[in-house]
Amino acid sequence: MTASSRVHVVAGALFDNEQRVLIAQRPPGKHMAGGWEFPGGKVDAGEEPFNALARELHEELGVAVRNAKPLVAYEHAYSDRSVFLDLWHVTDYQGQPHSREGQPLRWIALADLPHADLLEADRPMIGALQALAKKL
Repeated sequence: MTASSRVHVVAGALFDNEQRVLIAQRPPGKHMAGGWEFPGGKVDAGEEPFNALARELHEELGVAVRNAKPLVAYEHAYSDRSVFLDLWHVTDYQGQPHSREGQPLRWIALADLPHADLLEADRPMIGALQALAKKL
């Protein structure tokens, strides 16, 4: 694997009033289409992760991120690429999340995440989110 095949991805964990977290389904034509993931996307060269998170969540969900804290980060290797995943707990945002790119969205209870058909790379985030929820 070359350095160019390594992708830095930020994702946001947004919670509703019932402590459910928002997940999005990968659209047809994209890598790992049909799988569920936490919303977010690639960090551009020279871009700070928080700024990338705010940009991606605005583009995908129409929300303005006002505050977020890093929650967990790790590397995941697929057969064709390596992904550095950077999950942030979005603690304050403005607007109502809605699909701006046609992708299905779903609010899901943390207890149901293991059965939500999450992408393999996103599954390690479940434990971090469950630990976070105990502190909220």
